[in-house]
Amino acid sequence: QDQLRESGGGSVQAGGSLRLSCVASGYFSTYCMAWFRQAPGKEREGVARICSRSLIRYAESVEGRFTISKDNDNTLNLQMTSLNVEDSGEYYCAADGQHIGTWQPIVPGDFRYWGQGTQVTVSS
Repeated sequence: QDQLRESGGGSVQAGGSLRLSCVASGYFSTYCMAWFRQAPGKEREGVARICSRSLIRYAESVEGRFTISKDNDNTLNLQMTSLNVEDSGEYYCAADGQHIGTWQPIVPGDFRYWGQGTQVTVSS
């Protein structure tokens, strides 16, 4: 069964750090992988994307604080530092085999495979 499974969410105080991971299993391409987040009442927004091993794009709101990486073709990470309350939400891992140019925005429609999400709560 094709699936993506996130882990590492939790509660942290503002200024703290968390590391999210996502493991892919099944027969689908993970050439491009990304993290999205969704806060209650808000649209799902792209946080960071990596294609291949080094073609990376970040949302402006997390640039310099978050780091996306792949351990291998099946494991995606998101190191989050200097967290603030606005970073709270459900974080989703996504994957797809199509190449996405680094200049293109991080949008849900580019990804066919999704995880169930992991909750991140940042308190002030």
